[in-house]
Amino acid sequence: MMRPVLLVLAGVALSLPAWSAEPVALHVRSAGDLAELCGANPRAPEADAKINYCHGFAQAAVDLELAHAGDRKPFCFPSPPPSRTATLNEFASWVRANPERRTLPPFEGLFRFLGERFPCR
Repeated sequence: MMRPVLLVLAGVALSLPAWSAEPVALHVRSAGDLAELCGANPRAPEADAKINYCHGFAQAAVDLELAHAGDRKPFCFPSPPPSRTATLNEFASWVRANPERRTLPPFEGLFRFLGERFPCR
């Protein structure tokens, strides 16, 4: 019974295109760096890696900040929350709108944006 399943899986695996992606080195040292990753053109080379890095970085930062904030949260997402993609695209635009924001540390820039965009009431 397992043999036909294995043959089908092997056939599917052989028909898939080979992935020969080169490693991508991504670094975030400033809000500008993070905004460049978050606002990457989805059709550009390495876009998936840049956008995924941005989303992972932002989600981890938000999770840690909210876990440590207790009752004094620096930002409060509405219910239902906006999509992560939409929020991070807004962040990229927010950074680009003011060159001084580019030099902020990445966490500080992200949290400032979130505090302005989603203030706690």
